[in-house]
Amino acid sequence: MPNAAITGWGKCLPPNILSNGDIATFMETSDEWITSRTGIRERRIAHTSLNDLFHIAGARALACAGLQGSDIDLIVVGSTTHDDQCPNMASSLQQRLGADGCAAMDLNTACTSFLYALSTATAMIRSGVVRTALVAGGELISPYMDWNDRNVAVLFGDGAAAVVLQATDRDEGLQIEKLGCYGESREILRIHGIGGAYTHQGRMLGATEWQFEGQEIFKKAVHGMGSACEDVLKRAGLSPDDIDLVIPHQANLRIIESVAKRAGIPMERVYVNVQRYGNMSAATVPVALCEALEDGRVRPGAQLLMPAFGGGLTFCAHLVRWGERVTPLASTDVDLQPVSRSALETVMRYRAARGAAIA
Repeated sequence: MPNAAITGWGKCLPPNILSNGDIATFMETSDEWITSRTGIRERRIAHTSLNDLFHIAGARALACAGLQGSDIDLIVVGSTTHDDQCPNMASSLQQRLGADGCAAMDLNTACTSFLYALSTATAMIRSGVVRTALVAGGELISPYMDWNDRNVAVLFGDGAAAVVLQATDRDEGLQIEKLGCYGESREILRIHGIGGAYTHQGRMLGATEWQFEGQEIFKKAVHGMGSACEDVLKRAGLSPDDIDLVIPHQANLRIIESVAKRAGIPMERVYVNVQRYGNMSAATVPVALCEALEDGRVRPGAQLLMPAFGGGLTFCAHLVRWGERVTPLASTDVDLQPVSRSALETVMRYRAARGAAIA
């Protein structure tokens, strides 16, 4: 049975930065308040569509692998904030990458969507259904944010990343994973105002209200990711000392530190970029993977542990053995369109539109 090696990777981060200081201009908060509670100092705000972010990330991942769109048999897109529900996001990515005729599917498990998609594509390669897949994770959260709610407005940002999987007989790629969900706790993290359930409740679709019970989310996240890490290490016959790098979901620095402590892995072997991007939901793990490679933190043959949690309340941990190559085979000059307004200006437009809609 073949393995599914990660042979390409690429990210797309909007250039516009919204700092904690920017948020403090329209909300009662401060850089110290946000940073001390979350570890987040800034986040990215997209000036374009999620479709565009996925296209750039996917094109960069393909170039990294030395492949063309026509080489892809399957595209799996993990996201919660789709540009469209029908048709799906993956079909648009297929079209823009020139991957004509390949299978294309979306997957939504909130912040764990990329890792669940990685499991899905890997299983299809192992079973022989496909040999080459593109797996993407990304979010465009800023238009759906309640920019008057300090509990959530300071946490999230926009971004996307993708990886290429190829069938191989080598012992690399996803080795073992643990997937789970605390369905009984689904109400502690809920975005009201997105979905058909709200069409009969007198609420304008897209005018969201975030149900976010921070303390309960913290406890469930640490327990879910911690127990999933313990499970995969036990089944792999590995100890914490065998893990070269942990690349976790970047939701909150305190959560990351607590999961690392429970797993028995020092923070020196945990990759953290939450301070730069905040919580990009499905994009956090693949973006962190790309940056860990860029920073030289992933060596050939490395054992990587990737835990995550998300709304639902889903959780998971993935053990990945890296291959020999840690640098791209090629690059591409495809990029986002020029920026016409700042991140703060974009957010203020969202706030104005929301106010008008509610009025």
